[in-house]
Amino acid sequence: MLDVCLLGCGGMMPLPYRWLTSLMTRLNGSSLLIDCGEGTQIAIKEKGWSFKPIDVICFTHYHGDHISGLPGLLLTMGNTDRTEPLTLIGPKGLERVVNALRIIAPELPFELKFREITQPEETFELHGYRLKAFRVNHNVLCYGYTLEVLRAGKFDLERAMAQEIPKPFWKQLQKGETVSDNGRIYTPDMVLGAPRKGIKITYCTDTRPTDSIRENAAGSDLFICEGMYGEKEKAAKAVEYKHMTFYEAATLAREAQVEEMWLTHYSPSLTRAEEYMEDVRAIFPHARAGKDGMTVELDFPEK
Repeated sequence: MLDVCLLGCGGMMPLPYRWLTSLMTRLNGSSLLIDCGEGTQIAIKEKGWSFKPIDVICFTHYHGDHISGLPGLLLTMGNTDRTEPLTLIGPKGLERVVNALRIIAPELPFELKFREITQPEETFELHGYRLKAFRVNHNVLCYGYTLEVLRAGKFDLERAMAQEIPKPFWKQLQKGETVSDNGRIYTPDMVLGAPRKGIKITYCTDTRPTDSIRENAAGSDLFICEGMYGEKEKAAKAVEYKHMTFYEAATLAREAQVEEMWLTHYSPSLTRAEEYMEDVRAIFPHARAGKDGMTVELDFPEK
C-alpha cells in the first residue's frame, strides 16, 4: 500500500490557509518527499506523520517556494537522533544549492547522499519503488517525477514442481532473487507469471504542457499536476511565465488516460479553486482541486 499526501498546494508564497509545494509518500516504512517549500515540516506535523522515516527528498527545481523549507527540515531530522543517510535527488547544481542552504544547518548527525539528474530522463531504484525523473518546460531547469511500485507475477506452483526446483528456494524466487545451488541457477522468471499491474503516481509543477508529461503520466493511478491559474483570462500569463492553467492540466490528464488528477501549486491570487472545477471536470471528470493535507491510500488492484 502506498500512502500519498499533498502537504502543501501553494505556489510562490505561503498563505495562512495554504502551505507551499510539497508531496509526501509512505511505503513499507520508508517515506519520500518531493519538494520542500516553506512550512513543509509544519504541514507534516499537522498531518500527524513523522520526519524520521524520510529516506529520499526530490526537488523539481530550485526556486525558493520548492526548496526553502529544507534547512529547517534537516535540522529537525537531526534533532530526532537520526543517523541513517538521507538521499537527495534533483537537477544539475543539487549539491551546490543544498550546501549553500546548509550554511544555517552545518552540522548534521547523518550523511547526505547527492544524486544529480544529468539526463532528460533518469530512473532510480529506491526502497521498493522505481522513481523516474523527466524534464519539463519551465524558465529554469525543472523535472517531473513518476513513482511506481512494481508488482511481480503470481507464483506458478506447477512450473516450480515440474522443473524440480527445491522448495526452500521458492520464497527467494518469489522475492525476485536469483538462487545458485550445486552449479544450477534458478531465476524468478522460472516460477513467476507475467508482471501484474502495480501502483503509479506522477507529479509535476512549474511547467508548460509537454510530451514528456503526457508520456510519463500515461496510465497513472494518480496524476498531481500544477494548476497555477483557474481564471481563463490568465492563459497568456501562464504561457509567459511557463506555468499551466487548470484546463491545460485537465487536458493532459485526459490525454494520458490517468485514473484521477489533483490540481496543485496555485497562484496566491487564486483563493477559491473549487469555483473553477465544473469547467475542469467537463474536460476531465476525475479531477479534484488539491488541498493541503489531501491524502489517499493506493493499493494493488485485486486482479
